[in-house]
Amino acid sequence: MSKHLHSWFVLCLVLAGVSAFVAEAQQPPADLQLVDGHWTAWNPPATVPDGMQAYTIQAGDSLWGIAAQMLGDPHLWPQIWQQNQYILDSHWIYPGDQLMLSGVVAADGFGDSSGVAGAPLGEAAAGLPEGQMAEGGDPFSTVLEGASDSDSGAFTARDDFANPEGPVPLGYEADIYCTGYVGDLEEEFAYSIVSSEYEFLTPTLDPGQNSTITGIHGKASTEKYGLGLGDIIYLDGGRAEGLSAGELLTAILPAEKVFHPKGRRLLGRLYKYLGRVRVLSAQPETAIAEIVQLCTPIPVGAKLKIFEPEPIPLRKITPLRPVNFPAAEAELEDSPSIVVAWDKLLSLGAGYMVFIDQANEEDMAPGDIYTIYRRGRRGFPPTVLGELAVLSVFEETALARILRSRYTVFVGDVLHLK
Repeated sequence: MSKHLHSWFVLCLVLAGVSAFVAEAQQPPADLQLVDGHWTAWNPPATVPDGMQAYTIQAGDSLWGIAAQMLGDPHLWPQIWQQNQYILDSHWIYPGDQLMLSGVVAADGFGDSSGVAGAPLGEAAAGLPEGQMAEGGDPFSTVLEGASDSDSGAFTARDDFANPEGPVPLGYEADIYCTGYVGDLEEEFAYSIVSSEYEFLTPTLDPGQNSTITGIHGKASTEKYGLGLGDIIYLDGGRAEGLSAGELLTAILPAEKVFHPKGRRLLGRLYKYLGRVRVLSAQPETAIAEIVQLCTPIPVGAKLKIFEPEPIPLRKITPLRPVNFPAAEAELEDSPSIVVAWDKLLSLGAGYMVFIDQANEEDMAPGDIYTIYRRGRRGFPPTVLGELAVLSVFEETALARILRSRYTVFVGDVLHLK
């Protein structure tokens, strides 16, 4: 065998081994148990808590698809996961397990564990004919006030963001802890993830030095790159940097630059929250930690900062600004605006996370609610699009959740304090 052919044969063997290891790392949980006649890796609840509705997972389901079906938006799947914390890995759900859901519009009979989904909020609001709205043109209030299960074919509505009887949470933990913030362009972090257990389990071709053979997944000596729940990682800080066992840190990934939609002024950089890690032991210069909460797979190299708990703001929801009585055009001069969408989508609606500017100038606070407007043509009034609620406030920007939308919302739409 020629020298070149032998090298190619060795490379194929190494890459095949890497693929096998990667595939093994992505296998479903191995320890299954029989629960109520079906197999599952988790411990699903046996009863339905008050105020919740049960959905029985069907073959082929995913949290993404269930969120699209039940909440009207697949991007809201972290909210379902947050409400069902018995699921330890969101990639694996099991037919027969029950999900506890809130904030859905359900057909009569839903909640009987039949697995039949109800209609998403906003589709044929409260069972009314398409295009029919409540007084003032707000289908949202129709769902709240006009919904009844006494009429044939009507839907029973529940919406955690509109409860006229008292204050309600304006979001979920995932809205705050699985989004991020807009910060300085080159923010400095005290700690970072420098390695994981998966980088030392595969022998290299030359034990005396690191492997230089790479494939589509990286170096051949690494088994897993997207780290998940329960994985062990190594940090570049230890007792000398103030870390101790039990410390919680947030994993962060620096992302794209953020420019203001008007004038393209540089606002900073988007920093995404990936999850949470807990220090297991701290050495003088390093630490061993475990991933204990996951938003998205965490890579080696992710930055870390001390976790700071943040409460979900409460607020009593009042009716949307009347469409025939918008704010005056002059009131929207130099007003805050939506500067970037969390997932970089162009078309936005209820449930989407966005960042808004002028947090310091407006003296914003968590719980503030703003009406969303689209500026009209010269001489025409602005259009009421919906409203959003501020969840977290940073130095110059704030994280907000769109509560309701009459029309599609875009980056650049302007805001007025309600």
